[in-house]
Amino acid sequence: MTEKQAIKRIVYLGTPQMAVPPLEALHAAGFEIPLVISRADKRRGRGSSLHPSPVKAAALELGIPVSTDVDDVLEVDADLGVVVAFGRIIKPHVLEQLSMVNLHFSLLPRWRGAAPVERAILAGDVETGVCVMAVAEGLDTGGIYSKVTTPIGSDDTASGLADRLVEIGTELLVATLRSGLGAAAEQIGDPVYAEKLGPDDFRLDVGRSASELLRQIRIGRAWSEFRGSRFRIWDAAVAEADEHDGNLAPGEFSMNRDAVVVGTAEGRLRLIEVQPEGKARMDADAWRNGAQPTADDRLT
Repeated sequence: MTEKQAIKRIVYLGTPQMAVPPLEALHAAGFEIPLVISRADKRRGRGSSLHPSPVKAAALELGIPVSTDVDDVLEVDADLGVVVAFGRIIKPHVLEQLSMVNLHFSLLPRWRGAAPVERAILAGDVETGVCVMAVAEGLDTGGIYSKVTTPIGSDDTASGLADRLVEIGTELLVATLRSGLGAAAEQIGDPVYAEKLGPDDFRLDVGRSASELLRQIRIGRAWSEFRGSRFRIWDAAVAEADEHDGNLAPGEFSMNRDAVVVGTAEGRLRLIEVQPEGKARMDADAWRNGAQPTADDRLT
């Protein structure tokens, strides 16, 4: 699109909960949405009953028809397709007939791909943002229509940062479509790819620094082992050195009773909320009082 084009009717493609607020905001803003595309219902829970995706459930609540077949967008009259966390590739023949934009949760071309929020935290980025971009055949290669930047705080978790990005991204998306789409600006810079998170991204290695481990903990589901069992760490902080602790080896627990502190390759980590295998999440002090770690115990 080179000239500003008014957008009135859109089809919406999305799946998870984070794609619900943009759908609801577009509907509330008065855009006509003749069709929503989402994933097929999944079986889960006791009895393996079928459950719709969050986007499908929200669309039905709004009275919008839902399909699982992307090709169905070509059967309705629409000015534009809007994609938010859809999780599926849009095939070229669809894009040839209907232009689409994507709400992407990074400052492209940094963090193209599946896990931009988590990868930004793991890399220690100090800022990120949201882009409204053109959907193209390549992975997040399309031009940028609009973007907004936000800082990444040292205590931002992936879930909290994602919530903030959804909020500011929703406002940006509605404003961009209201003003009409003009020419998209090319992405500038070398692309960096946000690969899907794997098991190694959640496994804590005390042979790394405390600051690196804290970034892993902030993305959620981080775990180590204690006495041969899986031990999740949900919240922690980099601890100041304490002269009463002496030198802590990686994985060694401090015997100072004021806090639950463990050594790393560089610095110390103060545990705040943990979850031993088979138990609920709990305050780290409560865990220590029950587990009674000794000088011979290690987090591994």
